[in-house]
Amino acid sequence: MAVEKKSEDLNITLYSTGCPKCKVLEDKLNKIHIPYHTITDKAKMLEKGFTKVPMLQVNKTYLNFYDAAKWINTEGATFYANRT
Repeated sequence: MAVEKKSEDLNITLYSTGCPKCKVLEDKLNKIHIPYHTITDKAKMLEKGFTKVPMLQVNKTYLNFYDAAKWINTEGATFYANRT
């Protein structure tokens, strides 16, 4: 689950329908102040081939719920902790 980190900032997008797992990822991102934007358009999710949500996009890498939670708790937290 290596996430490419080429730029000073990470481009993070949460694909969400507002489901309970989506809320968990939102809460995790907000708790440690990781900036992200949310896409709730189901048509866009289907275009990308997503069959389950939430999905977290970090730069060009797509993470399912389990991998996204793990990334937020480890790499994401470390990356943004070092920036403040």
